[in-house]
Amino acid sequence: QVQLVESGGGLVQSGGSLNLTCTASGIVFRLRPVRWYRQAPGTQREWVAFSQPSGETNYAQSVKGRFTLSRDNAKNTVSLQMNSLKPEDTAVYYCNTAESGAPYWGQGTQVTVSS
Repeated sequence: QVQLVESGGGLVQSGGSLNLTCTASGIVFRLRPVRWYRQAPGTQREWVAFSQPSGETNYAQSVKGRFTLSRDNAKNTVSLQMNSLKPEDTAVYYCNTAESGAPYWGQGTQVTVSS
């Protein structure tokens, strides 16, 4: 059974940093693409970042230069380092992957950035 668990969220002041981690079980992350999304209250879920198994990464324009993805294949995790956080980054952050056409989501972790 595939399970994704996000961790590392919290409350931080504007300009601060957080490191989110998505830990997988039941799936080998190094073979799968992994995406991070976020959803603020009253808004649609939006894509944030994408990590290919090759290590190639892509970022939404709103976070480019501030957020960085990394993989730890030994721990079966994908992390999202978030720097220079802004109040508009406040949201629940979710990781996502897929296998055999089936999507998998974590339960999300709350990130709150105070001004």
